[in-house]
Amino acid sequence: MKINANHVELLISAVKQEQYPEMGLPEVALSGRSNVGKSTFINSMIGRKNMARTSQQPGKTQTLNFYNIDEQLIFVDVPGYGYAKVSKKQREAFGKMIETYLTTREALKLVIQLVDLRHPPTEDDILMYDYLKHFEIPTLIIATKEDKVPKGKVQKHIKVIKETLDLDRHDQIISYSSLSKNKQPLIWESIQRAIGTASEQ
Repeated sequence: MKINANHVELLISAVKQEQYPEMGLPEVALSGRSNVGKSTFINSMIGRKNMARTSQQPGKTQTLNFYNIDEQLIFVDVPGYGYAKVSKKQREAFGKMIETYLTTREALKLVIQLVDLRHPPTEDDILMYDYLKHFEIPTLIIATKEDKVPKGKVQKHIKVIKETLDLDRHDQIISYSSLSKNKQPLIWESIQRAIGTASEQ
């Protein structure tokens, strides 16, 4: 199966289970801190400028956004975590919505957790990764903003992320620049592997 992302559409912005689309397609959720560049990553992967809305204001995504990719899989953009300007009540509501999706959705085959390559993972990043491991959800770590780190230091930064997250040996980490898009084939390959493995079971 080759994913070209020729046809992409936003299916629904959901806040509760009964709104989730039922298309029989595998789902890949994208998780990360509010300012990690999640929307930019999605747009970069699907070759669109504004499909996922980017914002200078962290915490803008407040729903689960389901994107149909070529009738082959669905990207699910999950609200960012670590949003300081959002009230405690809203944070709790987001947390419940995300938890319900991650722990009950049978179509979910992989979570791509985005972290910032430039900095060690935050406490929120570690909590999220530990949460995914607790529920045995297959995870791919994408370290964003690779273009902002000198080439000679990328591996050093990756090592810090691996150690800080205490990365499971089965989980892959890929550094990525949404500008150069140089690792896209590798990322699509990992996604396809997760979907393929899941569908064969």
